[in-house]
Amino acid sequence: MHLDKVRWGIIGCGNVTEVKSGPALQKAEGSELVAVMRRNGALAADYAQRHGVAKWYDDAAALVHDPDVNAVYVATPPGSHHEYSLLALQAGKPVYVEKPMARNHAECQDMIAASEAAGVPLFVAYYRRGLPKFVEIKRLLDSGVIGDVRFVHSTYLQTLRTYEEGTEPWRIQPELSGGGLFVDLASHTLDILDYLLGPIGEVKGFASNQSGGLKQVEDIVTTSYAFESGVMGTGVWSFSSYTHQDVNEIVGSRGKLSFSTFSGDLRIELADGSVEERNIPNPAHVQQPLIQTVVDELRGIGRSPSTGRSAARTNRVMDELLRDFYRAR
Repeated sequence: MHLDKVRWGIIGCGNVTEVKSGPALQKAEGSELVAVMRRNGALAADYAQRHGVAKWYDDAAALVHDPDVNAVYVATPPGSHHEYSLLALQAGKPVYVEKPMARNHAECQDMIAASEAAGVPLFVAYYRRGLPKFVEIKRLLDSGVIGDVRFVHSTYLQTLRTYEEGTEPWRIQPELSGGGLFVDLASHTLDILDYLLGPIGEVKGFASNQSGGLKQVEDIVTTSYAFESGVMGTGVWSFSSYTHQDVNEIVGSRGKLSFSTFSGDLRIELADGSVEERNIPNPAHVQQPLIQTVVDELRGIGRSPSTGRSAARTNRVMDELLRDFYRAR
């Protein structure tokens, strides 16, 4: 599929689209945002007016079948990613869907099958694959600066958040999100490790609710896994800890890279004792670099690193880690 210009329609113009992605659809070269949809028509109209978008809808099918829209960005919570992606793909329109790709790996597989049946591509908004910091980390690894990679360890800690009954955000409602904060936040880390080190193969781990808070969802996940390349990995994500911490360490035969998932920090330590610390900031619209790769692929002048197939691998890993926890509830 080669489009002269990508004319986007957004399904679900909520908070994520205000700065992270919506303006990027307008600013990417060869791209424009022509329509938005939200079930609340007044909110859709308000978004369109504020962002200079010509059309708004309160019905997803109407947006998908608008002849001016030739690509669809699904920016709803994960509970409707499957439904809306299938709607657009079956109409023959490429889809860029928010992360995580869906609530589970089975839904991801349905979406991939629909993409292949329609002959139109499916992309996922794991935008860290396009950010300058992670592109630089990939370059460093590929250059061999830390030698042969041996293992990676991820630690993510967060203090417990509490909510009054009935005010819980969608991120901790499994029917909408696929799980708890692990699914929302750890998916970024697992996907970027897939980008940096290749697919994860065998996965083992545990999930639990230790605090009694966050009710029906996991608040701690630990894992041990092996990449298909032979690199080993471990990780812990705790959402009822005493502090906040976000660090990934990739250890090689000649050094170590340490970096956060959610900030610009990067530290390079080598066996010769040298240490370099960098901070590589994000662009104003964090999805713009990845969106540009999507637009370029749709125009036939490049390839995007974040596809339905790559994103589905992260859902498979999360399914493996959460399956026993949710089966028991």
